[in-house]
Amino acid sequence: MSGPSVTRRCVLKGTGALAALPVLPRMADAAGEDRHGLSAFGDLKYPPDFAHFDYVNPDAPKGGVLSTVPSSWGWNQSPLTFNTLNTLVLKGDAPVGLDIIYDSLMTRATDEPDAVYGLVARSVRISGDGNLYTFLLRPEARFHDGSPLTADDVVFSLLTLKEKGHPAVSQSIRDMVEVSRDGDRAVTVRLADDHSRGLPMLVASLPIVSRAWYETRDFAASTLERPLASGPYKVGAFEPGRFIEYKRAGNYWARDLPVNRGRYNFDIYRVEFFRDRDVAFEAFKAKTYLLREEFSSKSWATQYDFPAIADGRVVQDTIPDNRPSGAQGYFLNTRRPQFSDRRVREALIYAFDFEWANENLFYGLYKRTHSFFQNSDMMAQGEPGEAELALLEPYRGQVPDEVFGEPFSPPVTDGSGRDRGSLRHAKRLLQEAGWTVSDGALRNAAGEPFTIEFLEDDPSFERVTMPYVRRLERLGIQARIRTVDPAQFQSRLKDFDYDVVVRRYAMPQTPDEGIKRFWSSADADVPGSDNLSGIKDPVVDALTETMIRAKTREEMVAAARALDRVLRAGRYWVPHWYKGTHTLAYWDAFERPETKPAYERGIVTTWWSRTGGDAAGDGGARG
Repeated sequence: MSGPSVTRRCVLKGTGALAALPVLPRMADAAGEDRHGLSAFGDLKYPPDFAHFDYVNPDAPKGGVLSTVPSSWGWNQSPLTFNTLNTLVLKGDAPVGLDIIYDSLMTRATDEPDAVYGLVARSVRISGDGNLYTFLLRPEARFHDGSPLTADDVVFSLLTLKEKGHPAVSQSIRDMVEVSRDGDRAVTVRLADDHSRGLPMLVASLPIVSRAWYETRDFAASTLERPLASGPYKVGAFEPGRFIEYKRAGNYWARDLPVNRGRYNFDIYRVEFFRDRDVAFEAFKAKTYLLREEFSSKSWATQYDFPAIADGRVVQDTIPDNRPSGAQGYFLNTRRPQFSDRRVREALIYAFDFEWANENLFYGLYKRTHSFFQNSDMMAQGEPGEAELALLEPYRGQVPDEVFGEPFSPPVTDGSGRDRGSLRHAKRLLQEAGWTVSDGALRNAAGEPFTIEFLEDDPSFERVTMPYVRRLERLGIQARIRTVDPAQFQSRLKDFDYDVVVRRYAMPQTPDEGIKRFWSSADADVPGSDNLSGIKDPVVDALTETMIRAKTREEMVAAARALDRVLRAGRYWVPHWYKGTHTLAYWDAFERPETKPAYERGIVTTWWSRTGGDAAGDGGARG
């Protein structure tokens, strides 16, 4: 269970003095040079005259089909179904992959931690104080209907996303103060004086929509009308809840730009939706779709033994995942009274036996997660260093003393399934928090039983949660698993109507404003936010601000480690596991570049079809 944004379960935004620090190097004044790209600390790998990204084959043939099932998603997208084609707002469940239809001012180079290069914008000018960004637009930019993409469209898009967009966006761009046009081909964005280091790149990466198209439509509506966009793909055939096809735009205006050469090579990118994992796997074996990322260690170890594997028609492949592995686990909803005490939350961590699960359920394929920043240099280890201590000292007395020593790590059992030490420790913690066993049930001082409901939308994860439930029952906790349909699950998730949910969030290489949504006080009560545990801690807020406003990568790493210590001291989740690879299976119909982008799978954007041919092909509709 690993994967990438929100990713597949089984495998989504300080101190006053520091907040006032400049957020970017003073790279150019208002009348200075045009910059072809942006990055958090001013460094760019590619020069202004670069021909293409290093991780693509610029001569990759176009054609063929990539058909797959969801492995990562964001905003209001659902991996199991969809009922709207509007992914820009909170309402409804949109299909995975819909963001591929939209262009943005700039686009990511996924072999750099955070750099973006000109797409709709040919360049950008930055004011001396680092607060004004003037994007100069390409005159050839067009929407799919042939209408020009102008400054009016960019201004409308940015302002509307701030006002009506999905909370993951609107909350992240709160410090975008003003957006204005200067003729048809220039847009100036004013950011707050203390804006975060990553906000310019975030703004530059947001989808651009047509102002004229939305003059007769409700931006916030849930709709199955195909959106007008300008990106490399447009919405093709679809059946709500079953499949959607993204058809390569033959008239794509930016096809030959350096940022796009060798990318978006498939004629059809098709996403299939299944509500049952076993049905999805059988469909893959039947060649209903061509590629899947496997998130079940049991399936990877035991089920890939069908004839097409044996004769080489299906390839099992493992490719590196160099991103921070992020946070996967049981997120404890501290809005619920039974989880309000830190000692109770720690007891629940001690009750989970990872070593037994890894040996008996996961075939030893995983390592234990300790940190939100796992598998990166931002993860705290050992005693805090000098830079970390300087950031933490102002909060001594406001945070647990452990923050100034070794960071909290989950317990290690003997893996036998009979190690009672961790349960004894959990029992002591529960007693200290006022919970005692009476009439066979763990109760508080008012005699109320301790209950936990694990909310799920996929029954396949029950094999992991059920052993945990049995261990909780040994403590007197009344635990149960409730599996609901995807629409109900998404609704309850958005409204924080759960005790415990499983999720995995991949963290960026350079944390920016968007990371606040995982743990900031301001996002804790915003419907649809990713602050699943309901964390409200002013120290967490302050250290997050320090981290996203650091002037150098070294300062950012020190702040992230300090923040990690405080988050781990809060015991907000029961950490799961991770692996630093993608495990893929696909029918032998694809080619890929020799070099993989460091921070992306690169499948949709850089692979190509070996056979080309009819776009309906093997990715045709399933019956």
